[in-house]
Amino acid sequence: MSHIYIYSPSSAVRDKAAFRRGVKRLQQLGHEVEIDEAALSSHMRFAGDDATRIAAIGRAAASGADVALISRGGYGLTRLLPELPYKQLAKAIGKGTQFVGLSDFTALQCALLAKTGAVTWAGPALGEDFGAEEPDDIMEACFDDLLDGHGEGAGWVLPKKDLPCLPTTAREEAPSLHLHKAQLWGGNLSVLCSLVGTPWLPDVKGGVLFLEDVNEHPYRIERQLTQLLHAGILGRQKLIVLGSFNRFKPVPHDRGFKLQTVVDWLRSQTRTPVLTGLPFGHVPTKVLLPVGRDVEVMVQGREALMFWG
Repeated sequence: MSHIYIYSPSSAVRDKAAFRRGVKRLQQLGHEVEIDEAALSSHMRFAGDDATRIAAIGRAAASGADVALISRGGYGLTRLLPELPYKQLAKAIGKGTQFVGLSDFTALQCALLAKTGAVTWAGPALGEDFGAEEPDDIMEACFDDLLDGHGEGAGWVLPKKDLPCLPTTAREEAPSLHLHKAQLWGGNLSVLCSLVGTPWLPDVKGGVLFLEDVNEHPYRIERQLTQLLHAGILGRQKLIVLGSFNRFKPVPHDRGFKLQTVVDWLRSQTRTPVLTGLPFGHVPTKVLLPVGRDVEVMVQGREALMFWG
């Protein structure tokens, strides 16, 4: 049994039924669930005012829990970055508390990595994932691996359109790629772009940058990628890995402009290889990824593997 601490560092919890289902699901899985005193607070669109949410983050760090899990994402963490208890968070991580989340949580992850080098986990949120009517089996298995200390990597099948961007050698029958000791970082594209030019964006060179987003039309995704490109961030990476970009609506005047258009354009603008299909983002099936840890990436044909164990 693991001790899981639930807190709300970003937007207010609107779907309280999903919150309750998530707590119940974790308890059914055998975990001890502790709920922060302000987890269901509300101030404007936030889960409490800034001071309330900063205090909640501090309580999560002081909880001694095995996992500190966000209730949801939304918006709210970027306005807290100057005041976050970075030393306390890093100390808690050093003692074994794993901080897990996605979406707006990217701001805390990047800032903590930039300030302390501490590793956090891109993964599920309570309401969206454990509070789903039918939680995803793969998501739960990856979460269990984290709790058991057995999580060593993630694998996925690349789309066929990825193959032409991979290098080939005379000794290989299929396109291949092999990276050693590259720092994994990234998360939500919109949040990451909001950190460009601030002290909260990690200065990662030779890394593996993973990106995802939700409710963003492909032209907005391209515009944000353009910012990272022109800021020199994409060119400093060894690999770019794209997860899920979903819940957007095409419009008639797109006239063929779609997500694949953006991917093709990105590949034409950078020498850094761009892979897609990573099972991560605002989707039920998601792996957990260690933000800040060195990883090894192996690609053979359409089989992609990322190791950190």
